[in-house]
Amino acid sequence: MSIDRGPASVGLLLTFLTIGCNNNAPPPVAPRSDTAAPPRSQDYRPRDDSNYAQSDEQTGRRRPRRGRPEEQAPPGQFDFYLLNLSWSPEFCATHGDSPECGRNLGFVVHGLWPQFANGDYPQHCSDAPGPANPQADTDIIPTAGLVEHEWQTHGTCSGLTAGDYFAEIHKAYAAVKIPANIGAGSDVDGVAPDDMLARFAAANPGYPAGSFALSCGNNRLTAIEICLAKDLSPEPCQGIRSCRASVVKVTPR
Repeated sequence: MSIDRGPASVGLLLTFLTIGCNNNAPPPVAPRSDTAAPPRSQDYRPRDDSNYAQSDEQTGRRRPRRGRPEEQAPPGQFDFYLLNLSWSPEFCATHGDSPECGRNLGFVVHGLWPQFANGDYPQHCSDAPGPANPQADTDIIPTAGLVEHEWQTHGTCSGLTAGDYFAEIHKAYAAVKIPANIGAGSDVDGVAPDDMLARFAAANPGYPAGSFALSCGNNRLTAIEICLAKDLSPEPCQGIRSCRASVVKVTPR
């Protein structure tokens, strides 16, 4: 049987070939997502901003809102120190797994913080090396982790070496007299902040008026703070807001 190779047959064959080629469509392209997360850099490290207006990521402690942190300010350029004595029973009420808990501690050193008179404060001022043996300072600062954190965040702004900075902390803490019977149970139902501050003032008659401040959270005592000059002599606080609650409860030891 012969095959018709006329013009009509050739045209029909070309039509079939064209349809076949058009059916070989390229594979679909996945839709682009504008919300897809970019790949993470190997150099990325989350940084603790230590603003303390919220719970600190490393220590879990709180610092009342004071103003704004100034990152990487020149070391040694600040107006005064703020010595923060944290009330350990209140911290341990929500962080019972911390190594400091279960030791029947009262006021412990949270930090010695360089401050500006307007309420702002410097932090993360340099990469100067920290203490060679953080454990050596845990007699007054409850954990080695907190020792290292305080140096990196605040101590680097003091203009001192790590050894001299922690020696200053020991000196400042030793000079403060803690009133008797705080946390013994009589303050569980609440005490006026002014009354608590008056007890500290009476126990430390050489400290000028206004050199103590009280820190609170959820109407509970969290810390006592003392304003000190650069030579560690007590002075009236500037830019530091004391607790405004009418009554604060004291978690017993």
